[in-house]
Amino acid sequence: MSYVTAKDGTRIFYKDWGAGRPVVFSHGWPLNADAWDAQMLFLVQHGFRVIAHDRRGHGRSGQPAQGNDMDTYADDLAAVIEALDLKGATLVGHSTGGGEVAHYIGRHGTRRVAQAVLIGAVPPIMLKTAANPGGLPMDVFDGIRKNTAENRSQFFKDLAVPFFGFNRPGAKVSQGTIDAFWAQGMTGGILGQYLCIREFSEVDYTEDLKKIDVPTLILHGDDDQIVPIDDAGKLSAKIVKNATLKIYPGGSHGMCVVDADKVNADLLAFLNA
Repeated sequence: MSYVTAKDGTRIFYKDWGAGRPVVFSHGWPLNADAWDAQMLFLVQHGFRVIAHDRRGHGRSGQPAQGNDMDTYADDLAAVIEALDLKGATLVGHSTGGGEVAHYIGRHGTRRVAQAVLIGAVPPIMLKTAANPGGLPMDVFDGIRKNTAENRSQFFKDLAVPFFGFNRPGAKVSQGTIDAFWAQGMTGGILGQYLCIREFSEVDYTEDLKKIDVPTLILHGDDDQIVPIDDAGKLSAKIVKNATLKIYPGGSHGMCVVDADKVNADLLAFLNA
């Protein structure tokens, strides 16, 4: 397996397939790089180089007590990009990974970036505040913390159902998809996952979004039960210059899996635009 060593010595796992223009993926919580299987398989078969890493505390990366914050996540992403000397990359982030992509650009600029894609992403900020009245109340995130701490195995099985929209009438439920979500979640460490909850809920990415100066595609389902579209994708599309918002009617948070064919087609069209 391939690893990059971060500034603090933490080993960051990544996979790197193919040649051609690089597409770099940042996954959501509590998953790992395998969440991008459908997109990576599709794009490598269409001539792109695809790279995805496991966030520290998640998957096959190290599980340090320190650095479980968005500043460090963005710097870890930078370490991967710089170690592979990627240029003209398209950065793709789902959910928490969308915050990571935005914060990477906020901290490191777009010298190595040609495009950005935010899918069901958490920016600008999920938490309800005086400045963000449409956000979710803190007790929602305290509940996630409580469930992660007390029985994350059962919680991940339960969370997968609304994540993929399997609780909706007429949904085609896939036990394999639920099992894969659980398996990815359980490869991570409970400490890193617990601390990451703050990073996807309380961090304000507004200033990062303002610094995105490359063409940006925003994909969001209008039935996303995890990151509601009105306070996320729609607001981000107003903040990011050169942003294109595409709404998936009835789309869930897990659109990269349950609507993989649509997401893959939209990614390919954007990459070739």
